This record gives sequence, C-alpha cells and structure tokens, in this order.
Amino acid sequence: MGKPTGFLEYERKNGPVVEEADRVKDFQEFHGSLPIEEQQKQAARCMDCGVPFCQAGTLISGMMSGCPLHNLVPEMNDLVYHGNLEQAYVRLSKTHSFPEFTSRVCPALCEAACTCGLHGEPVATKENERAVIEYAFEHGLVKEEAPKVRTGKRVAVVGSGPAGLAAAQLLNRRGHSVTVYERRDRIGGLLRYGIPNMKLDKSSIDRRVAMMEQAGIRFVVNANVGQDISAEQLREEYDSVILTCGASNPRDIQAPGREAEGIWFAVDFLSKVTKTLLDSDFRQVPTELAEGKHVIVIGGGDTGNDCVGTSIRLGAASVTQLEMMPEPPCARLASNPWPEWPRVGKTDYGQEEAIWKFGQDPRRYRTTVQSFNKDEEGKLRSVTVVSLRSEKDENTGRMRMVPVEGTEEELPAELVLIAAGFLGSESYVTDAFEVELDGRTNVKTGHGSHATSQPGIYTAGDMHSGQSLVVRAIADGRAAAKEVDFDLMGYTNL
Repeated sequence: MGKPTGFLEYERKNGPVVEEADRVKDFQEFHGSLPIEEQQKQAARCMDCGVPFCQAGTLISGMMSGCPLHNLVPEMNDLVYHGNLEQAYVRLSKTHSFPEFTSRVCPALCEAACTCGLHGEPVATKENERAVIEYAFEHGLVKEEAPKVRTGKRVAVVGSGPAGLAAAQLLNRRGHSVTVYERRDRIGGLLRYGIPNMKLDKSSIDRRVAMMEQAGIRFVVNANVGQDISAEQLREEYDSVILTCGASNPRDIQAPGREAEGIWFAVDFLSKVTKTLLDSDFRQVPTELAEGKHVIVIGGGDTGNDCVGTSIRLGAASVTQLEMMPEPPCARLASNPWPEWPRVGKTDYGQEEAIWKFGQDPRRYRTTVQSFNKDEEGKLRSVTVVSLRSEKDENTGRMRMVPVEGTEEELPAELVLIAAGFLGSESYVTDAFEVELDGRTNVKTGHGSHATSQPGIYTAGDMHSGQSLVVRAIADGRAAAKEVDFDLMGYTNL
C-alpha cells in the first residue's frame, strides 16, 4: 500500500541514534524518532506488493518469516503515509497487544520478509510501528477498560513476561477475572530483567501495567508459584491456570575451574544491574561488577550483545565475545533465499560500542573456553580458549565443532558472563504441576494446542516453545488466551 511509487522516490531513513561516546555514559534509550513528516515518507515506501510476506508469520526452512502476530502491515503503513495515525493504531491494536515493546526490541521479522528488501532496503515498519504506538499514548488512544460484564470464571497466569501479560490482557477483556503471579519484585519478567534499560526503558512497562491493573487485572509480586504458593492452591482457587514462566534454565559451560568466583549467568548479571538501577531510581550504577575488569562474554546472540553493552557502561577494561560458530556471511547465500530469515552477520549496538571504545570488534568466532583459571583465593584471573573447526560426526552424520590442537590461548579475565542460551523451563514449576515435558524440557502440548497433560493447566511463550522472541511470546500468549476462553465458555470471540 502506501504511495505506489514511494519505494522509488524515497530512500530508507532511520531515526537518529545517540553517538557511542555519549550513550555509554548512562542506561537511557538512545534510539530517537523521525519527525512525523519524515515517518510518512518512510511509510510511503510500502510498495503495494501482491503477496505481503511481512505479515505472513509462517515457518520457512524452520525459521519464522514475517510477523508472528500477523500485523496488518501494509494497511498500517498506508494509514501512516496518509497521516492518519489514529486509524493506524486501530489497525495495529487488532492484532497486537504491546507494540511499545516490540517496536523497541523486536529484530523486525516483518522487515526481513519485506518485498522491498529483496533488491534494496526494506520498509522501516518497526519505526513506523513505534511512531504509531507513541502517538496513540500521547493522544490518549490507548485504553485498557474493565469489562462491563464478568463471566464468573477465574484464571491464574503464572509469570508476567510478554506471553503472560498478553494472555492476561485478552482474558480480562473477555470478562474473566485474571490474577498474574510474578516471582520477582516487579512485573515484566524477561521484559523487566532480561533486557537492559537502554534497549527497553522500563517506564514503558510500568505505563502498560498500570493501565491493565486499572482495568481489573490483579498482579501479585514476590509470589514464587511452586515454592511459596502451591500448585494445589491455584487449582482450587481458579478455573484455569496458564504457565508462562519462560525458558529460564540457563545453559552452563562445564569446563575445569567453573567454580571460580567471577563467573555469572548472563541473565543474573543483567538482572542485578537493572534491579540496582530501578531500586535507586538510576542514582546508583553497580560499576563494581565490571569496572576495570577484563570481561569475557560467552555467546553471540542478543543476550551476549546486551552483556557487551552493559559491561562497557559499567567501565570494563576490555570486552571479548566468544562465538562457537563460524562468522556469518555479510549477504544472503543462495541456500538462504528471501523471504527466509537472513542468516547474515550484523553488528549490534554493543559491538558498535566496543569497536568505538576498544578499537576492534569484540567477537571471536570458532572459539570456546577450554578452562577457567583462578588464583589462590579462588577468584577468576583468566580463561584458556581454543579454536574450533567443523567436523562430521561419524555416528550421527551431523556437523559438530571440535577443538583444534595447538590453538590454546590464555586471555585475562576477572568477569565471565555465560550467554549460551537456555535449556527450557525450570523443573520446580513443572514438577509442582506434574505436567509432561518434551525432549527439550519445554512443557508438552498437542500440536497447535496450549493445553498440558493436566486438565485446566495451559502453557504459553518460551515455556511452551523454547527460547524465542518477544513477538512470538506475545503471539503465543494471545493464542493461549483464545484456547482457554473457548474451553471455559464453549465458544470464543477473542
């Protein structure tokens, strides 16, 4: 949609970004917005393509292509182009629960599948979305109203991350009485403590949660279901329970010296930093965690990048990021055609800041830790790393990464952050509810379903599908709400 010739007339233009030298001084968001007139031009680039893969949200070669929420992307872009941001918000809110989150942290699956991006730059849909939702908040268009009629049904949501919040929102709108339980001291789950503030300002979470609370959703913090609150209690008090606790079991690195002091899981490190900032209203920065230290980040995903950016803000003396896999190509290979998700290299904000501060990219590919080395007091002093090469496993026929003899190297390190992904849900919750797990320790359900092996118990988000994206968690939470509503009422209008 948009202007038929817009993609020919306008080049892609992103919002302003604070320079590295300034943004590393604090934990504030550093991506700015374009003036609305400029944003309209960006929306005009939407090219009225015959098949809008941007909103397909389907798996191609095992990777998501397009928006899992099936946002009405061309329609929204057309409305932005014509300056009708109010109707653009109406379109967006039909499919999306929290555009203010994804427009900040989503890797923009819609843009990766954009037809305009096949031979040029894709439409800036992510920034268009942010312009729409922030306009809607500024002009009082975003509302969470209490339903006029209650159904008499009670639903408990365990976990307040994106999936849990999305499920709670829709079920409350439907008229069910919803209570959300969160084990931490603040609502938000992954959004709150797994994503740094400079990437997602926590005020955007507080803004939405306050509206949901006013609409009748009950939030209970410091409530660790499975430990402080029993599964039996929730079964007795509620008609349905939705488990949305995330894939919060971090993958460890089992190497000699793992017990050394100074080795953190990335999620614990990021949580500690964010909690310190929030508890002090940003007056206290926990520089003691990394200041003057040589930092090794193990893992090359978004969380690893967040650790790089956070360590730099805390005054690290150096940051090195280890990635087991080879460096990705700079452009799509023939084996990775559009509209598949592009398996190409990118330099994210953390790496940009490391290049600015230390003069080189922090990433070392085909490298892993062979051992953690500690001093006489048990504190980490260095790591020994080794290069890797790919080799076919004779038993399985699959390729694997194996160490290369003679490539060992010792790197100074007083802080190691393990960002190697997650292994699924935490056992104390799944054990408490006695739900079956699949081979990856995710909660097992039937195909296309969110119902677990236990009657009245459902699951959604990363706990259901494994570690994934915020946008997929929101989509799964919405789908779970629809299924729960149908089972409670015999029909659903969600």
